[in-house]
Amino acid sequence: MRGAINLTWDKDLGTIMAMKSAGAICLMAAIVCAAAAIAIPASGESNDYDALMKLIMDNEDSHMDALDLAFFLATHNFDATPEDGHVIVKLKGIIYSLTPNGEEPGLADVTTQSNTWRE
Repeated sequence: MRGAINLTWDKDLGTIMAMKSAGAICLMAAIVCAAAAIAIPASGESNDYDALMKLIMDNEDSHMDALDLAFFLATHNFDATPEDGHVIVKLKGIIYSLTPNGEEPGLADVTTQSNTWRE
């Protein structure tokens, strides 16, 4: 065959290319994992007062009690504990007391209980 082009696959070249491709995939996976680890707060809890207030004011449930409120806040990554009809939320060294407010706008009335807490 005159002028025919040989299209055979070089096994060594194919192996090298596959290894480079696998290495690139591993590198990309490592970069994605590192970015995700940086994006997630280290403690796993939300620590933003504004986010807490937005969550409280943007939702309403007149039937919510302290246990329901604590569960709701915990599902949004707040350190919330029900206690005697209200919820204790620890946020950046400040303890807030949230009392479910029934028919009033928002989910709860928020007051500052203490400026520091001890573990």
